[in-house]
Amino acid sequence: MRTKSLKKNKINVITLGCSKNVYDSEVLMGQLRANGKEVTHEATKDEGNIIVINTCGFIDNAKAESVNMILEYADKKDKGLVDKVFVTGCLSERYRPDLEKEIPNVDQYFGTTELPQLLKALGADYKHELLGERLTTTPKNYAYLKIAEGCDRPCSFCAIPLMRGSHVSQPIEKLVKEAQGLAKNGVKELILIAQDLTYYGLDLYKKRNLAELLEALAAVEGIEWIRLHYAYPTGFPMDVLELMKREPKICNYIDIPLQHISDSILKSMRRGTTQAKTTQLLKDFRAAVPGMAIRTTLIVGYPGETQEDFEILKDFVQEMKFDRMGCFAYSHEENTHAYLLEDNVPDDVKQARANEIMELQSQISWDLNQEKVGQVFRCIIDRKEGAHFVGRTEFDSPDVDNEVLIDASKHYVKTGEFVNIKIIEATEFDLYGEPA
Repeated sequence: MRTKSLKKNKINVITLGCSKNVYDSEVLMGQLRANGKEVTHEATKDEGNIIVINTCGFIDNAKAESVNMILEYADKKDKGLVDKVFVTGCLSERYRPDLEKEIPNVDQYFGTTELPQLLKALGADYKHELLGERLTTTPKNYAYLKIAEGCDRPCSFCAIPLMRGSHVSQPIEKLVKEAQGLAKNGVKELILIAQDLTYYGLDLYKKRNLAELLEALAAVEGIEWIRLHYAYPTGFPMDVLELMKREPKICNYIDIPLQHISDSILKSMRRGTTQAKTTQLLKDFRAAVPGMAIRTTLIVGYPGETQEDFEILKDFVQEMKFDRMGCFAYSHEENTHAYLLEDNVPDDVKQARANEIMELQSQISWDLNQEKVGQVFRCIIDRKEGAHFVGRTEFDSPDVDNEVLIDASKHYVKTGEFVNIKIIEATEFDLYGEPA
C-alpha cells in the first residue's frame, strides 16, 4: 500500500463539452483560488494530484469521450499517479448511479447544481461574495458570459433539460457586474451563451428581455464586441435586430440552431415552427441587419427522416447559404421524447448525410470567403500559433468558425488587440491577411 504524498495538493480541472461547461469550470476554479487552493486547467505536465473532470452527456460521442477520460484517471489513481478523482457535469448528473457502479474507483460524483458540495469535497468553502468572479481559461481578450441556465423547450431529441433543469435567467445587474469585472481584467469580447438566449428574461421580467440586457452590457466600458450564441428560432425577440443594427458593439452575428427544415421532421422534433416560418425569420434577419453572419446547426438521421426529407434540407442549405454551419448525426438519447420512436436510419446513412451537408457547406463557405478577398476587416488577435498570428472578424466565433491567419515572419500584430486586416487569400474555412 502506498503512503500518502506529502506534497501540497494541486487540483487539475479538465473540461469536456461545450462553452457552458467551460464557464462552469471557470467558476469552480475561481472559488478554489479564493480558498487558497493551487488550481490548474487541463495541465499535462505536473498535472496535479487531485483531478476534477467536468463531463458532457449530450450525445453518444461526447458521452464516450467523458467515460474514457474518467477511466483514464481512475487507472492513474490505481497506479498511484494521482491521489483523488472527482467527476462533475452533465454525464454525472444524468448517469450517476450507473457511473458509481461501473467506475467505483472515482472518489465522488457530483451533478450540475452541486458546486458547494464539490467544493466541500475539495476542502473549500462556497463563497457567495464571489458572484460572477471566475478564473478564465480562454485567451485574455474574450470570455463566455452565461446569461441563463437550463431550458423549457420541449424538443424531442434533447436531453439538456434532464441534465440542466428548467430555464433560469440571471438578473441584468448581476451580469453587468460580471461583465465589468471581466473588462477590468482585459476582456474585450463577451460571448453570450445559454441553452436558449431567446427565452432570456421571461421567468424574471415576464417578457423576453435580451435587448435590454444587451443595451446594459454595451454600456460597460472596455467591452467592444458582444456576440450571441444559441438563440432558439421560435419567439425570437425582433427588437434585438434593431439594436444590433444601431449598436456597433453588438457583432452582426447570430448562432441560431435550426436542427432541420422538413415540416414533418420539425413537427416530430417538437420545434414549434415550420419551414415557411423559419425561412421568413431568416429573411427578416438579413433585411434588418444586412451582411449579418448566421451560424446554424443541423441534425440528420432523426427517426423517420426519409430521403425526401433530407433532399428538402439540402435544398434549404443551398438556398439560405449560411455563413457558418455544424451538422450532427442524430443520437438516440434515453428518456427523451424521441427515444420512444424507432431509431430507424442506419448509422452509415446518418454519417453519409452529415458528410453530404458539410460538403455542400464547404462549397458555400469557399464562395463566401472568396468575396472577402481584397476587403479590410477589423479583427481581434487571439493568439500566435506556429508561423501565424491567429485572429477573427466580427463574423467569427472562437473554436467553431473561420480564422484569419497573418504571417508572423512578415508582420507583427499584438495579441489581444484589434487590428485592421486586409484579406489577401481565402480557403473554405480560413482567411489569410496582412495589416491594412
